[in-house]
Amino acid sequence: MTPSLIRGRPRGAAAHISVRVAHAVLGSAAGLVWLVLPGMTTRTDVPVALTGGLPAASAAAPAAMVGASPCAAAGAAAGAAASARGDTSTADLALPLLAASAAAALAGYGYVRRTRRARTRTTPGGAPVSPPEPPVAELDARTRAALVETDDCVRTSREELDFAGDLLGPAAQPFAAALRTAQAELSAAFRMRQRYDDGVPEETTARRHALAGMAGRCLEAGRRLDAVAAGLDRARGLERDPGKALKEAEARFRELTSRTSAAVTTLTELARRYPPSATAPVTRYPEQAEDRLVFATARLNLARQAADLGDLPRAAGHLRAAESAVAQAGVLVGAVERLAADLAAAVRLVPAALTGAEAELAALRAEAEGPFGEPRARLGQADGVLAAVREEVTGGPYDPLDALRRIVRAVAAAGAGREGVLSAAALLCARVTTAATAAFLVTHRGAVGAEARTRLAEAERLLAARPAEPLAADALARRARELAARDVRQYGGPSAAGAGDVNWTDGAVLAGILLGGDPDGGPPASFGGPRTRARRAHRAQ
Repeated sequence: MTPSLIRGRPRGAAAHISVRVAHAVLGSAAGLVWLVLPGMTTRTDVPVALTGGLPAASAAAPAAMVGASPCAAAGAAAGAAASARGDTSTADLALPLLAASAAAALAGYGYVRRTRRARTRTTPGGAPVSPPEPPVAELDARTRAALVETDDCVRTSREELDFAGDLLGPAAQPFAAALRTAQAELSAAFRMRQRYDDGVPEETTARRHALAGMAGRCLEAGRRLDAVAAGLDRARGLERDPGKALKEAEARFRELTSRTSAAVTTLTELARRYPPSATAPVTRYPEQAEDRLVFATARLNLARQAADLGDLPRAAGHLRAAESAVAQAGVLVGAVERLAADLAAAVRLVPAALTGAEAELAALRAEAEGPFGEPRARLGQADGVLAAVREEVTGGPYDPLDALRRIVRAVAAAGAGREGVLSAAALLCARVTTAATAAFLVTHRGAVGAEARTRLAEAERLLAARPAEPLAADALARRARELAARDVRQYGGPSAAGAGDVNWTDGAVLAGILLGGDPDGGPPASFGGPRTRARRAHRAQ
């Protein structure tokens, strides 16, 4: 932005003022010439007498007017006197008129300059007027929206690249690299957001800078994806020949159809062996997977029909929607399969965790001084938790993951449990909770806000840290699930038509498969950043 634009004045304003001043000066000069020209062209060589005491005009009059009438003589004398006076007055007025015109032009120019400066500047030094800073609340809302949009872009890009990678092979590496870079930028933004929510920094100006930093990270992540999105479109060639991609999507669809049927059986068996709390994270997941597969069936059929009619852009759009639905069905089915394996692992770990916890508490009890005090009180509370868990284990169906979580937290509160079997138990609980929350967010991302996404990102960061912090990660992941579920409830559920309807759009928008904005659900999500999304939305109109 140029300085003239910063000051609020057009680039050619100075030139326009100069032109107006030049016009004023030229007009004054023209007026001056008009006044002087008659005096310069009037004959002034009237005969005058060289001697005598009378004035020249009076002495010449009798000689020149001999034989003339008295009236003619008087007229001639008056004309000569007037000519002499007119020549003198014109010369006397020329310089004052020129000076007055120049002064008026300069005064007008100065007035215009002062008026413009007063409108566009606020300081004596002429500093540019800065636009008012938006309120922190407005910046916060913009940043939250940017985090949500960028997170959606990264997740949908990962889904499409997963399909494209099987067909592209090594040619997919540049796109995978861009995705990793975008993920790193997004992770940094979420880390900044977590610290911001924790009150760091505290000073208002520093918090503004923190919000700007988050927005910048999101902008860079989106830019990285947008930079290679067109290249991936060309590499896939969906708008030239979608045949291979259609076959790949249909193959995955058939595989997931079989896995979904098995997941229904698996969940039924889990519900028989464990209490409802153990299977609550994946309740209705097989049903939701079936909804997405039915939606994928409809979109695959539409893609085939459009391709047969030669409408390849429309075929590519339907294919992308089908791929995203198939990918989400895989996430839901995988969550059921993973929970079954995790519950079995927890059942095997509970007896060892109980034994290890009791041993650590005994060692702490031996080190505690005196029969009373805070250490003894914490040990007593931990003993009570272990006794309750042991009773549940021997009494009938129980939630093994919840039992492990209670054991680990009780021992940690007493100041132990950071190594050995208890550390493994804590990691298992945190990984299960984080994975379950991630699956819920991915399949409901059209409704989940920035707070839940931030807590999940922080939980994933703590799990990946060395050393890991499983207790904090587990707590954050549980909180993220609560926040995400709240967002979905506030958003509202899918339409009553169900996924069996070809025009099932509410569920697809809620899942983030379609981007919304139109009665038909809008364009499908795809690889790329915000600009790519905007471009596809414009083309879909």
